[in-house]
Amino acid sequence: MLLIKYLGGMNYLAHIYLSGEVEELKIGNFIADSVKGNKFQHFPKKIKDGIILHRALDTFTDKHPTVRKSTHRLFPTYGHYSAVIVDILYDHFLAKNWEDYSEIPLFDYTQNFYNLLQDNYEILPLRVQQFLPYMLKDNWLYNYATLEGIGKILFQMDQRTKNRSKMKFATKELKLHYSLFESEFTVFFNEIIHYSSEEIKKIVNPGESTRGTN
Repeated sequence: MLLIKYLGGMNYLAHIYLSGEVEELKIGNFIADSVKGNKFQHFPKKIKDGIILHRALDTFTDKHPTVRKSTHRLFPTYGHYSAVIVDILYDHFLAKNWEDYSEIPLFDYTQNFYNLLQDNYEILPLRVQQFLPYMLKDNWLYNYATLEGIGKILFQMDQRTKNRSKMKFATKELKLHYSLFESEFTVFFNEIIHYSSEEIKKIVNPGESTRGTN
């Protein structure tokens, strides 16, 4: 279970997107899994807000009945790693259907975010600094859009579990139930966009962007 907690949520693209247009919220939301407990007090306010937003989104996701349907479909084979796999699969569907959610091309959007991280490198937690070069090299966020990219990510995650999770085989279930997973993602994501917008209204100053779109 400790390893599962270490892996954290892998739906990076969704968390970034759901932060809206405020750059500091994006950074905080992205690094949140590498900031434990209340060890975020030294960050600037809006980055702290992004960490808080991330945790609210995770709670919403974990409790959502549609997400649980996706997770339960994988549970007999992958056990507690099913939630991590669903995070990755949902990011795949967000990347694949990106034009439905953003007017900015996915490649441009991801490059802009990578530039944002590099410009704020010194403030990133050590764990993020360590994996960032690999993220940039393999363009994780952009390559979520392809089955090949998802397969590579699942393979890398399986290696991090020393092959105990068997996550590298999860593309089999993805292909078998592709339409079902995609429809579940669509239902869930429309709801979490609204939820995130409402949460941002609560934590940012009046007048800030509160939309979950770009």
